[in-house]
Amino acid sequence: QVQLVESGGGLVQAGGSLRLSCAASGSFFRINTMGWYRQAPGKQRELVADITSGGSTNYADSVKGRFTISRDNAKNTVYLQMNSLKPEDTAAYTCNLRVLRGTTSDYWGQGTQVTVSS
Repeated sequence: QVQLVESGGGLVQAGGSLRLSCAASGSFFRINTMGWYRQAPGKQRELVADITSGGSTNYADSVKGRFTISRDNAKNTVYLQMNSLKPEDTAAYTCNLRVLRGTTSDYWGQGTQVTVSS
């Protein structure tokens, strides 16, 4: 059983910073992609950023230059450093683990709320 435990969400003022963490536990293939998705009220879920076990990163255009994703493979943990936060970053952020071994397997965290006040 794979579990993803998230932490770091909260309420911040515009221009502030937050650091999200997601630790994966259980049994899964070490070659994988971990990332962060978010969903704001009335909007569809979108990919914020992801990172492969090899270190390749991918960012949504809206967060490039402000957010940084990183991971510690030994700890099976992914981080999202969020700087210069804007009210439009307000959303429920969810951690994702994706394993591709011929077929795709996705695992999801419980979600953590990020609220940015203006």
